[in-house]
Amino acid sequence: MVRHPDLLVGFNQADDAAVFRINENQALVTTLDFFPPIVDNPYDFGQIAAANALSDVYAMGGKPLTALNIVGFPAGKMPTEVLTEILRGGNEKVEEAGAVLVGGHSIDDNELKYGLSITGIIDPYKIITNANCKAGDQLFLTKPLGTGAITTGIKSNVVDPELEKIVTAQMAQLNRKASELMVEFGATAATDITGFGLLGHVYEMAAASQVTIQIFSDQIPLMPQAVELAEAGMVPGGGKANRKFIEGKVDFAGTVDENVTIIMCDPQTSGGLLIAIPAGRADDFAAQLHQRKIFGQLIGQVETAGRWPITVR
Repeated sequence: MVRHPDLLVGFNQADDAAVFRINENQALVTTLDFFPPIVDNPYDFGQIAAANALSDVYAMGGKPLTALNIVGFPAGKMPTEVLTEILRGGNEKVEEAGAVLVGGHSIDDNELKYGLSITGIIDPYKIITNANCKAGDQLFLTKPLGTGAITTGIKSNVVDPELEKIVTAQMAQLNRKASELMVEFGATAATDITGFGLLGHVYEMAAASQVTIQIFSDQIPLMPQAVELAEAGMVPGGGKANRKFIEGKVDFAGTVDENVTIIMCDPQTSGGLLIAIPAGRADDFAAQLHQRKIFGQLIGQVETAGRWPITVR
């Protein structure tokens, strides 16, 4: 474990980004993320990868400042126009975030990969980690679940173009507005829902905060056809690994739909924020989500630590 007096958040509790204090009132928040394409369109892939990387800064309550491209490209095996479109999509999403693309690095790779390293700024007294949930906090999720099942369905040619368009737009959507609102309302904890699926990230939050988190399965927002695709077997390998990881960590009520459980373990790409809001401010937070046209759904609550880190009812 790395120790330094100015390293305010490291990797000891699976937080979304690192935070390093540079003076009394400012700290840098830094992260990186990259992966192979999950959609066919290069421009869309660039947008999604950038939104996904930026999300780690938003999950901490930070403001992105600069970005660096990370590229693995099969030179000579793929048209350079593909890379041009990926970089165009990524740059436009960085600009939408109010940040500046300042460079990057590429290598010749057999498999195409793209992502970004993001540096942002944050008030060291207003850092939002995944480790500060309090009993009574209400949990909000800011994007529906199901991107893993749907993108798996796309690869299997069982998803229609309209649903492909919907899932692509959601993955490319920034978590900026939700992040700004959670800072305004004094969120006690937050994380973004990505590769470990909802329940994997909920477990990280529960374990780091030493609480039990109850999830309301009938209030989980789901993308169109996500449950049907899960029922049809469109389960990515990561979803199966996530399900295995949570064994012994979650108490499921007998009434919970098995296919909803699969989607709660579904690995998300550029998923929403999971935000813990103090109970006394939850109604106002929900009202502001609606007023500002930010998607958000109450999906659970924080309880005093019990036998199980997570209960699903």
